[in-house]
Amino acid sequence: MQAPTAPIDDAEKFPEAPPSYVSQYQPGSSVPVSHPIAGYAGPGPVGYPYLNQPGGFPMYPSGGQPIVYPPGINMNINPPPQISWMPGLPPLPNCPPGLEYLSQLDKILVHQQIEILELITQFESNNRYEVKNSLGQMVYMVLEDTDDITRNMYHSSRPFVLRVIDCMGREVMRMERPLWSDCCCFCCSGAMQELEIQSPPGVTFGYVVQQGGCCKIMFRIESQKREHMLNIHGPCDGSCSSDTVFWINTLDGGNIGKIRRQWRGFLPATVPPVDNFEITFPPDLDIPLKALIFATTFLIDFMLFETRPTPPTQQNQQIQ
Repeated sequence: MQAPTAPIDDAEKFPEAPPSYVSQYQPGSSVPVSHPIAGYAGPGPVGYPYLNQPGGFPMYPSGGQPIVYPPGINMNINPPPQISWMPGLPPLPNCPPGLEYLSQLDKILVHQQIEILELITQFESNNRYEVKNSLGQMVYMVLEDTDDITRNMYHSSRPFVLRVIDCMGREVMRMERPLWSDCCCFCCSGAMQELEIQSPPGVTFGYVVQQGGCCKIMFRIESQKREHMLNIHGPCDGSCSSDTVFWINTLDGGNIGKIRRQWRGFLPATVPPVDNFEITFPPDLDIPLKALIFATTFLIDFMLFETRPTPPTQQNQQIQ
């Protein structure tokens, strides 16, 4: 009779730290460029690394010379959609380059994109988001830069780097979260999460820190000097049949806006989570606070709504 095997220790199954990773992001050109005009329909930021994203479905055409067909033959049945970008603004004093767009916004729409490979194989790929204004004009693209092993081993607890890219291909803001020590509840101090925001990349701009609380999910927004600026609080967990709202409050308790995650509806467990957020705040709010509120949205998404889809074979076994 074969002796029973010893159980696998969790420490052996999940190492303490993810493997080292060399970023595949290719930044755009650093040469001076003119500000885009309204309705600009370019091929997408030159730094957009969709060729390095396994299974990534390109949101924008890759450019190049058009294919010439004989006269009378038109093979371009479905031309690529034209992307309308928000008009560019001149640099503003005391504002990191690329964040001047926020000065004209009182509403931001964040749309997570569907990855074809993840939809078919359940292989978790880098998250991508489109960021638009209330008119539907593109403002930024947010791209996750995490290696395949870390992403599929740690899932929603993974450390991540999110790069905010403007229409010129410039990385105007970066968000970093270390490996999250998962816990059974949000009351445990070891489960508190922190997001560091950099703008320009490499220069700390501020922090989003999760606050302990057994009844609500709470965050505090801090400046680069760790000064407490704003509070954000939401429900105990993500609502299963309605929109989830996180309220933005000043230190004296006054409400100045909200982050609303739209309910996805009743979808099969095999469909990857694709979330849409709506952020509202006063138009005259300081640009740094707008940027930090904007960054909080992605920490909320990873904390509460970055669930792993159920493979079809496993779902069939559960039904049987």
